[in-house]
Amino acid sequence: MFSLIDKKLFFTTIFLVIFGLIVFSSSALGILSYNDVKFFAVLKSQLIYALCGGAIAMILGMNIPFRFYKKYAYIIFGLTLVFTSLVFIPALSLFHGGAHRWIDLGFFSLQPSEFLKFSFVVFIAMWCSTYRDKFKDFKYGLLPYAFASALVSVIMLAQPDFGTFLIIMTASFFVYFIGGARKKHIMILFLSCLLGVVSLIYFRPYMMDRVVTFFDSSQDVRGSSWQLNQSLIAIGGGGFLGRGLGQSVQKFNYLPEPIGDSIFAVLAEELGFLGVIILVFFYGILGIRGYIISMNSESNFGMLLGIGIVVIILSQATLNISSMIGLTPLTGVPLPFVSHGGTALMVSLFEIGVLLNISKSRIL
Repeated sequence: MFSLIDKKLFFTTIFLVIFGLIVFSSSALGILSYNDVKFFAVLKSQLIYALCGGAIAMILGMNIPFRFYKKYAYIIFGLTLVFTSLVFIPALSLFHGGAHRWIDLGFFSLQPSEFLKFSFVVFIAMWCSTYRDKFKDFKYGLLPYAFASALVSVIMLAQPDFGTFLIIMTASFFVYFIGGARKKHIMILFLSCLLGVVSLIYFRPYMMDRVVTFFDSSQDVRGSSWQLNQSLIAIGGGGFLGRGLGQSVQKFNYLPEPIGDSIFAVLAEELGFLGVIILVFFYGILGIRGYIISMNSESNFGMLLGIGIVVIILSQATLNISSMIGLTPLTGVPLPFVSHGGTALMVSLFEIGVLLNISKSRIL
C-alpha cells in the first residue's frame, strides 16, 4: 500500500523525473534545428514510451514482493545474460556509435544491459545472503563471484560497453563487500581488476584515446578531445545562474549527444551552477533515503539488494557528471532520470519501485 512506502524517496524520484523531462525537452531543441522529424520522434519516445512505461515499471517494482527476486535469482540472472547476448545476432542487433548495445524490435529498441545491471545485483545479493555463514570460504565467496563477474565481463566488453560494465561491477562489488567478503579476497579482486583495466586500455585504441584526452584535453581538439572541450565550454558559459532554460548555444551542433551523455553540460549551461546543485542535492536525498531503507530492512537480502540499487543509480550519475567536467575519462553512460533512453529510464524507475517495496518491510 502507498501509505507504507517511503514517501520521501517517492517524491524525490518524481521531482527528478519532472526535472529531467524539462531539461531533456530543452536539450532536444538542438535536434530541431536540423531535423524536426527526429525531434518529435525523440520527444514522443521520452514522453510516451519511456515515461509511461517507466510509471508502469515503478508500480510493478512497488508491488512485487522483493523476496520474489531472491527465489528466482538464478533464472532472472540467466535469462538476462541470454537476453543481453542477443545483441550479437546481426538480425536483431542495432549498431550505433561503434557498439552493439541495442536490440532492434522494429517499432522500438531496447538496451538489454540495463536489465543485466539489476539482475546481477539480485544474484550477488541472493548468494551473499544465502551463504553468509560460509561466505569467507573461497569456494562460497570469491570463486562464484569471480565466475559470475567473468560471464558479465565477456558479454559487456565484447559489445563494447565499458561504462555500463564499470557500473555493474561497482554495484556488485559493494554488495559483495557488505555481504561479508574477506579482506584477502577483496585485495585479490582489486589487483585483478587493476590489471584488467590496464590491459583493456593498452589493447583498445579508443580507450587509450580517452585516457590521453583525460590527461591532456588540448590533444586532438577536433577529434578525441572534442566532446570534453565542448562540454567544458558549455559548463563554463553557464556561470552561477545559467543562460536560461532553452538558451544553450552548445547543444546546437557542438556537443555530441546533447540529449544523451552530454545532457549534463546542457543543464549546466542553461541552469548554471545553481541548477547543478539542485540536481546533485536530490541525487543525494535519493541516496540517503535508499541507504536508510536498506539498512532498516528486516531481511539481509533486502538490505543488500537495496544497497546495490542505490549504488547503480548514484555511480552512474557520478560517472556521467565527472566525465563531463573532466574528472574521469569519458564513458558514454546516461544521466539517470535525465538523459534520453527509454530502457534506462524504465529500469531506473523499476529499481526505485523495488526500493520502495523494500521500505515496506523496514524495522520500525
